[in-house]
This record gives sequence, structure tokens and C-alpha cells, in this order.
Amino acid sequence: MKFKIMSESNGRLRIQLLQRYMSYEQADTLFYYVRHLPGVTFAKVSDRTCTLTIKFIGDKWDIVDAIQKFDYERFAAPEEFIANSSRRLNAAYQDKLFIAIAKRLVTVTVTPIPVRVALTIAKSLKYIKAGIKSLVSGKIEVALLDGVAVGVSVLRRDFNTASSVMFLLGVGELLEEWTEKKTTADLAGILSLNISKVWLKKDGTELLVDYNTVKEDDEVVVHLSGVIPFDGVVVSGEAMVNQASMTGESEPVKKEEESTVFAGTVIEEGELTFRVKRTGGNSKFEKIVRMIEETEKLKSGAESSALKLADRLVPYTLAGTGLVYLLTRNVTKALSVLMVDFSCALKLAMPVSVLSAIREASENGITVKGGKFLEAVAAADTIVFDKTGTLTKAEPVVTSVISFEDRGEDELLRIAACLEEHFPHSMANAVVEAARKKGLKHKEMHSKVNYIVAHGISSSIGEKKVVIGSYHFVFEDEGVVVPAGLEEKFDNIPEDSSHLYMAIDGQLSAVICISDPVREEAREVLKKLKELGIRKVVMMTGDNERTAKAVADKIGVDRYYAEVLPEDKARFVEKEKEKGRKVIMVGDGINDSPALSAADCGIAISGGAELAREIADITIVADNLNELVKLKTLSNLLMKRINSNYRKIVGINGGLIGLGVLGVVKPATSALVHNLSTLAIGLSSTTNLME
Repeated sequence: MKFKIMSESNGRLRIQLLQRYMSYEQADTLFYYVRHLPGVTFAKVSDRTCTLTIKFIGDKWDIVDAIQKFDYERFAAPEEFIANSSRRLNAAYQDKLFIAIAKRLVTVTVTPIPVRVALTIAKSLKYIKAGIKSLVSGKIEVALLDGVAVGVSVLRRDFNTASSVMFLLGVGELLEEWTEKKTTADLAGILSLNISKVWLKKDGTELLVDYNTVKEDDEVVVHLSGVIPFDGVVVSGEAMVNQASMTGESEPVKKEEESTVFAGTVIEEGELTFRVKRTGGNSKFEKIVRMIEETEKLKSGAESSALKLADRLVPYTLAGTGLVYLLTRNVTKALSVLMVDFSCALKLAMPVSVLSAIREASENGITVKGGKFLEAVAAADTIVFDKTGTLTKAEPVVTSVISFEDRGEDELLRIAACLEEHFPHSMANAVVEAARKKGLKHKEMHSKVNYIVAHGISSSIGEKKVVIGSYHFVFEDEGVVVPAGLEEKFDNIPEDSSHLYMAIDGQLSAVICISDPVREEAREVLKKLKELGIRKVVMMTGDNERTAKAVADKIGVDRYYAEVLPEDKARFVEKEKEKGRKVIMVGDGINDSPALSAADCGIAISGGAELAREIADITIVADNLNELVKLKTLSNLLMKRINSNYRKIVGINGGLIGLGVLGVVKPATSALVHNLSTLAIGLSSTTNLME
């Protein structure tokens, strides 16, 4: 690809692509390619100006080189991503808005007055009909208020006021619909891209294939902690499936032969083979649409309060109109009150503010599953971190293997890697990678491997049982002992690393020392979070006291807990909530999922387990804790904007009502200022909070 760099600053590039025209598909394809480059934290492609803006971490020239290698013909974005793109939607709504404004200008400046009157009367019927319908159904809502305002203006032959009110109401509805649909489409595109490869079962063999190549009636295999990629029916296997993201059930559901499984749910235990009944992104897309548009519980408290307040204010506006007329016998003054209602602005500004914040979060690589979670982050005063893969880097490395038997270190590492390769956790990956670097090839020498969440794994080699995992699992649960005469060697194991213990036939065979470096940004991030309103920072880990303390001292948490189980993390979160605290939980593993569910807001690091990402309320794409600072900043600014909108709406509309009652402004002027201010507040609510 040919391009030139227009501007650059620390961690930011603006690039002009050397092509005259860019289709929507090309723009989406380029965006997908760039957004998934290592180090890229933000990307924006403009199809109209053929420009690309990137924010990144790392070496600029790596990014530049990758873009130079890009070619539209050789690279294809997933069909699901292209289908869910909001780019075509934006263009359609921009055209609708342009046409609406153009029609209004033509009507006002060129159309003869008799025709304008006829058009106004015809258009008013829709609003009057909606108002009558609202009244007949016993609902005194905004539709009734709009119908009365338009109807009274028409009856008074004040066609200019009626026409202006209808135009501004129409534009407001168009903007709200546009923002909601765009945000929904953006989120659907992001949330539906978690799966790129699936295990296809064909002729008794499992093949790793592209997600997009699977067809209906194909058989797909999903292993422990994997996401079920399609709707289907189980043909073999047995598993406990977490369906929280689909049905809201807190407990996993047992699935066996003939059971129905749903796309987006996650296997907690066991494995399944199922026949695909529905392919593509539709099932998941529909789930996300329902979640964002229809699920009331995912709306923020402020958003829900605004919508309810809007409807509750309608009767008071009508009553105020009647009271002013009774007291003054002046229709003009009464109409001045009727033309100004708080509900219109409340119903537009608050939802748009929340949806725009969710959209802005997604642009920064932060996926938010509902407005209530941004509000929870803004209100949070306590944050709980998992250690491994969250406060520390997700790529731990093996520093040494200490043998406690006759076999050498390499042979013991080979056995450990053979077991650990079945369960891709960060510690397991470190063992497998260490064996690979040493060129240690390992054939399957063991029976079926069983995984015990947050403890370890067990299997057997020949007639001997082999276990590998934490100290608690190996020594306390399994009753393993240190070989006689090697107690001193065991006591002198290096303390500056985490340990995996492997035992064969009830005796300790090896201790694998693993270094899990602390993230460079961790200490500074915790400091910034406290500046943004977090009062208590807690770290919880399954590691031993020694390792936990070393990490806690480095990053400066307020409290830490070592050797905790998944239920301990969840229990701690619940206790903090009982004390009246608002709690955020940040984690990346299967063992964090109970606490992620229990917290007011669960945040998953994208590189972690699929189960954690599915259960979490917010997912961070970038492998960097600084995104938490962005999230907290965005959430705080959102609440600040909502409060500011309340003040503006009350101030402007309250002032207009007062001026109308005093006779200072006429109904037409009152309606114009009211609607223009409503649109101004609504439009300002669509702008980015952090720019």
C-alpha cells in the first residue's frame, strides 16, 4: 500500500493513503487489519478523505512496515465484521439529515404559503394522532405533549410555529435513532469477533479451521473454557456450560446429548461435540442488539431515571399550561408553557450521552456491555485485581527446574509440558514454551488429563498418578510428600519466583520456578486510579504469601491476599459490597469468573480466558493497564456530562417558561429556542468526552 505520513507525535500517526476513492468495504478491511496489528491501541479510517489515524505503543516503523505490506486483494476481513459495520449506516443517516434540512430550507424560502400551510396540516396529523392514541391508552407521555403543542398551533393558525416544532422534533428523532443504531452496530461488530478458529470434526478427526468456513450440519468440538461459536445440538460429550451472557443464569447448566447450545456461551467443565444449526453472526448479533436496546437492567441508573422523569413531567407541563390559562386567560402565555417541556431534552440527551460514551470506549479498544457498567466504574471506590496476567505480564517464563528424583531437569520439564499443553493458562504456556525452546519433543505418555480449576491438573503415567499445580493442591489436597533427605533442598527453593509443583506417585518430583514480571505501568496506573476516585486497591492471588508480598510491595496496593481460591475472591467482593462499597474486579482467568460476576463491574483483560471475557461487563482489548485509567476517566466524564445536561435542561427550559408566563417571549420563539437548545444539548452529547 502506498501512503504518506501527514503528521506524527508520540504514539500517534496520521496517514494520507494515495488512492482517489475508498469504498466502505475497503475502509472496513483496512481498519480491521490495522486495529489488529501488535501495539495498535486505536485506529480510524475515513473513507471520504482516504486518511488513516493510528495510536500505538512501541516502534513506529513496525507499524509503518505492516501498513506498507497491506493489500486489499491479499487480505480479507471477516464477513461478519463487514456485515456489522456502521460505516454504510452513517452515510445513510448523513444523507437523511442533509435531505431533511434541504427540504426545510426549500419549504421556508421557495414554497408558496398556501402549499406550506397544506403541508403543515398534513404533517401535523401524525403528531395529533399519536397524542390521541397516548391519551386513549391512558398514558400521559411525551407523544401527547407533542400532539397538543402541534394541534393547538394549527388550530390557532400559527403554522410557522407548528412547522418549526415538527421539523425540530423530526431531526431530534433522527439523531437519536442514528446514534443508537450506530452504537449497537459498533458493539455488535466488536463483540462478535472473539472467535476466529474452531475445531471441526470430520471423519473422526479434529481439524482447526476458519470460523467463516463452517456450514450448517457440520460437527464442531469445543473444549474446556472454550466459547461455543454457533447455535446447535449436542451429538456427544458432556459439559457444564456458563450461559450468563445469553440467559443471565448465574449457575452453569449441564449439557449432554440432544441438548441445545447457544453461540457465545462458555464451557466451564468437560467438552462437547455439537451439530451446527445456525452459522454466521446473526445469533450473536441479535443477542447483542437485545442486550443494548431492550434490556432495561443494562441501562445506567442516570439514563433510566431520566427516561422515567421525562414521562413523569408530562402531566405537570400540561397542568402548568392549564393553570396559566386559567390565571391569565391568555392563550399565548399558556402556549409558551406548552411549547417548552423538559421531557424532550431528557429523553434525547441522556441516552445519547450514554450510548456515545459506549461508542467512544469501543473506539479506544474497550468493550462495554451496558451503560450501567460505566456508571458503576464512575461510582467505584474499591478495585480488586487478580495478580497473574493482570498486574503482572501475561507471558511468564520458566527460570529453572529443580529435580527431586533421579530424572534430569529436561526430562521432568518434558513431562510437565506434555501435561500442561492441554490447558492454555499463562503458567502452563510458560512450561510448554520452555520445553519448545529447549527442543524437547513430547509424545502423549499419559491418560486423560483432568483440570481442577485454580488448583492444577492430574493424570497418570502407566500405573502412577501424576499431579502438577499449586502448593495447596499438590501438598494439602493430594497429600504429596517431599522425598526423604531432600527437605533442606526444598526449603531453599528460590523465593523470587512463583512455583509449580509436580509429583509422581505421591512424591515430589520437581519444582518449576516461573518468573512473572510485574507490568511496568502497574504502579503508576494504581496511583492515577486513586487520583480519579478509587480509595482502596486490593490484590488477590492463588500464589504463596512470599510471591504475593513481593508483587504488592512493588506496585503499592493497599491490601493483598495470597493463596486464595476463586470462591474466596467472590466472597471478598460480596463482603465489600455489603459494606456499601462499589467494587470493580479486574481479572483474566477462568478462576476470576466468579468474582467478575459478583462485582458491580467485572473487567476482563482481553488476552485472558474466553470465559472471563464472556462473563465480564467490560473487556479491555489492549494488553496495557493504562486502559483502566482511560475507562475510569471516560466514566467520570460521562457522569459529569449527564449532571451538566440536567442543569442545562432545567436552566434553559425553566427560564423559557418564566419568560413565556411574563409575556416576554412568544410561543413560536419559545418553541424555537427550546428545540434548538434540545438539539444543541443532544449534539454536544454525541461528541467524544476525552478529546
